[in-house]
Amino acid sequence: MAKLILIGAGPGDPELITVKAIKKLHEADVILYDALANNELLSYSKPGCIKQFVGKRYGCHALSQSEINNLILEYAQKFKCVVRLKGGDPFVFGRAWEEIETAQAVGMEIEVVPGISSALAVPASQMIPVTARGTNESFWVVTGTTKRRALSKDIQLAAQSRATVIILMAMSKLEQITEIFSTHGKGETPVAIIQNGTLPDQKMITGQVKDIYFRSQHAGLENPAIIIIGEVVNLATELSVRQQVHQLLHYADK
Repeated sequence: MAKLILIGAGPGDPELITVKAIKKLHEADVILYDALANNELLSYSKPGCIKQFVGKRYGCHALSQSEINNLILEYAQKFKCVVRLKGGDPFVFGRAWEEIETAQAVGMEIEVVPGISSALAVPASQMIPVTARGTNESFWVVTGTTKRRALSKDIQLAAQSRATVIILMAMSKLEQITEIFSTHGKGETPVAIIQNGTLPDQKMITGQVKDIYFRSQHAGLENPAIIIIGEVVNLATELSVRQQVHQLLHYADK
């Protein structure tokens, strides 16, 4: 029976892939890749490798999860190594466990290659730390949309904490999210939204809970995007201002 390897493709930038992931991609006879996995990563495959797009991102479902599970089993009967290439990390809202259970049921060998999660890498790419000493002691990573397309109830709990809150797949629920945070007295809490993080066409806006929905509408932001709520957003803003001042002083000296 074939081996199933679940590989994290990282947040988008093709250079943010692990060495181990590159090696495993070269072993693949079949690669089933998601919409959020950069297509450049497919160049690491060996000649003759079958590469099939299976979608799986908010608003883009080329195949259902059950169809993907069946594809894994079909290819496992014909080839030795099937790779599932998933955006970010397979175990961070990647539905990897459903595919693992499918493979386990028929006795396939399974391997997981962790990836750099967009929940951490995308804020970092814009100099936003998810934790900073003296500012916060923890961070939440929450999905904005549950299996039933409802807003996660964990948002209510996160809004009551002092933690940085990182919300994935939530642009369609942004107005509801801001209302929840405002209800808990967080109307003036800083917010950043980053679309297509780590990619050349990335866009970022900042604001506060009370106005970020209107700012995002004006900027035309949509998924894939990451919402960061917390005082750490101000640290990046302050750094940007200091850098601009240093540049101005540098030019003035000349």
